[in-house]
Amino acid sequence: MRPGESRSRIALTLKMAYSDGLLSHDTFARRIDQVFKAHLIDPVRFVGDLADRRAASSPLRRVAALTRRLRRSGARRRMAEPSSLLALDWDGGKSELLVGRHSGCDVVLSDQTVSRHHACLIYRDGVWVLHDLQSTNGTTVNGAAVDHCVLHPGDELVLGAERLRID
Repeated sequence: MRPGESRSRIALTLKMAYSDGLLSHDTFARRIDQVFKAHLIDPVRFVGDLADRRAASSPLRRVAALTRRLRRSGARRRMAEPSSLLALDWDGGKSELLVGRHSGCDVVLSDQTVSRHHACLIYRDGVWVLHDLQSTNGTTVNGAAVDHCVLHPGDELVLGAERLRID
């Protein structure tokens, strides 16, 4: 997986929806701007409603309906795939990110299993390195508990019970 690949796929979906007339110019511009500026991205939030707008595609409607039901029931956390992307700047524009529940963190996660200052991500020599900050519920990368490790696009990061995919 290449850095930013998931965000590029979301952007492509938005562009196609805009060209098909499913999104207004303002909605398209706002969503594209958010996809490339936010550190934490919920793909369902940006493209999940587009399936509802395609009248001729019933499989997409079923997927969208299932997504809405899972979201309402809270079962979304139990899905195999992480629900959010952690969008990192692989060009070195930002060299450090603090992740946690505290409002002063660069990436704020609301789940109570995430410590107030859970982890720090540091960009050095073209790679992002994760450091767990002695969090209460720990950090795993691709299923392995870690204190620190190098992150790669596509890695699954779990902070407490919060599941993220590195993009």
